[in-house]
Amino acid sequence: MDISIFGLLLFIFVLIAAYLIGNIMPAIIIGKIYGVDIKREGSGNAGTTNALRVLGKKAAALTLLIDISKGVIGVNLGCLAARTELLTGWWQDNFAFLCAIAVFAGHIWPVFFKFKGGKGVATAFGALTAISPALGFSALAVVVIVVLITRRMSAGSVIGALSAPFLTYLWIPAFLPYACVMILIVLYKHKANIQRLMKGEEPKLNFKK
Repeated sequence: MDISIFGLLLFIFVLIAAYLIGNIMPAIIIGKIYGVDIKREGSGNAGTTNALRVLGKKAAALTLLIDISKGVIGVNLGCLAARTELLTGWWQDNFAFLCAIAVFAGHIWPVFFKFKGGKGVATAFGALTAISPALGFSALAVVVIVVLITRRMSAGSVIGALSAPFLTYLWIPAFLPYACVMILIVLYKHKANIQRLMKGEEPKLNFKK
């Protein structure tokens, strides 16, 4: 696991860049444009579902697109850096995976928003898809099926997270330890939703609207 000083500097710089990309919080920014503090409205979460409830379809679609793009960009930064001659061996093989964790952590705990971000599902999807399109879209299929059946986005997110270790092992086993870290965080961020789901109190989506 030897690395040169220049390789280490590149490693640190790109990880920080991925984390800061994760700090971009479209739901909060769009809410401010609308004159709304989304952290104080609806569920209080700075994500797509709450943006849909509080800000409307256009704001929610833009939030979803940007949050997914963050994960894709963060991982691709790691891939580009790994192709340089400064990183070799373990550092090269795992850098994209570490950048996935960094951009995801930036979304969950953004330094620019007092470490209060979203729940990470869209950004995690972007990161997973950038690492392996088959993995990302397999997880998405699980989420969509569960949401259509239950009409609850949180149920789709939770079941999708629980299925991710098996899908990761199927498509890209080397990523499994990193995926498990992301999955545990997603489940922790959804603990209140899980409690409401168990009580049958979680709000349903209105597909007609």
